[in-house]
Amino acid sequence: MKRSLLLIILLAANQCFAQKIYIQCGKLIDGNSNSAQTQMTIVVEGNQITDIQKGYTSGSGTDKVIDLHNNTVMPGLIDCHVHIESQGSGKDAMLAGFTMTDADIAYQATVYAKATLLAGFTTVRDLGGTGVNISMRKAVARGFIIGPRILTAGRAISASGGHMDPSDGFRDDIMHKMGPDDGVADGRDELIKAVRLQIKRGSDVIKIASTGGVLDLTENSSGAEFTIDEIKAVVETAKDYGLRVACHAHGAEGIRRAILGGVTSIEHGSMMDDEDIKLAKQYGTYYVPTLIAGRSTADSAKIPGYFPPVIARKVIEVSTKMQGTFGRAYKAGVKIAFGIDAGVYDHGKNYLEFQYMVEGGMPPMEAIKSATVSAADLLGISNITGSITKGKSADIVAVSGDPLQDIKAMKDMVFVMKEGIQYK
Repeated sequence: MKRSLLLIILLAANQCFAQKIYIQCGKLIDGNSNSAQTQMTIVVEGNQITDIQKGYTSGSGTDKVIDLHNNTVMPGLIDCHVHIESQGSGKDAMLAGFTMTDADIAYQATVYAKATLLAGFTTVRDLGGTGVNISMRKAVARGFIIGPRILTAGRAISASGGHMDPSDGFRDDIMHKMGPDDGVADGRDELIKAVRLQIKRGSDVIKIASTGGVLDLTENSSGAEFTIDEIKAVVETAKDYGLRVACHAHGAEGIRRAILGGVTSIEHGSMMDDEDIKLAKQYGTYYVPTLIAGRSTADSAKIPGYFPPVIARKVIEVSTKMQGTFGRAYKAGVKIAFGIDAGVYDHGKNYLEFQYMVEGGMPPMEAIKSATVSAADLLGISNITGSITKGKSADIVAVSGDPLQDIKAMKDMVFVMKEGIQYK
């Protein structure tokens, strides 16, 4: 009894004298307001933001002060479309799928996870891999490796012969027959089973493809691949378990079906037409543009032999449309969340997407909000992160300069804190 009482007293004393961190911000973009505040202080205790104060405050002599007087401070950034397991998009990347073990994938993914966090992205949504991504999420959460908070789709779900069917382009006798266990499903019953299998394995979100893709060996990148009824089966099943659905879609018809089917977000949306834009606004569907993916693969397609001919052709067809689609969707008021398709493009260079979004007509503040408050809303984690708000996770980053004046400042990440732990 005496030992129990002593333990309670010691724990209480520890809480009373726990060190606070006072982050003094020259400029603060909090994710809530539409303008930056000057000379503010964020108070952090443990893994939470406990106060936001005007002026530069420093607490008691036992507290820690971080001087960011010459920097712009903002919430930890969120990338809504990454593939944490891999990097690259050419022939070598395709070959890796046949030569790398899960252990190989996991070791290289630790490098990508760390690079992403140090670039200021404290949360990511991983939209499909081998299943190692689920283990990565657990390893980061347990503190075994350094990386962002991960929400993951596990394996993405495709129609037979559709984008993300692993057997695309190969002889039938080389691969086993793909089914729901592999994330390949047709019709309501198979799709319901495929969703439940991903949930069983630990997925946080469901990813499907309602159109063809670019970086596969099929001929068509834009054709629709699921009926509205099939998409509804996915959405309804995911909803039963409290999960949201992200949908890869390039072609207009597949985008339309996905929105009508109830998906939470359209990924890429390259050929979104006026009807799709109208429907996205009506249904409140998010659009994750992944502009970097289009630009970087277009550059690679100019290198002779980098892609197989069928992929090089599709890259040019799709990439030329993405920037224009983004501009039209933004002007029309479609909800936009930040995502770069990291893995297709280099992890850790996510900041370039901000520049391309601004070039497409989005003001810098809105571009930053797309990676903070809007991204958190899309992922369903607004109660945890996405803004500098009392009670939320201490996910805080800072850059040199003022990104509201020059968005290229997002490259110069000088301070990164995730859940109260300073990594940079």
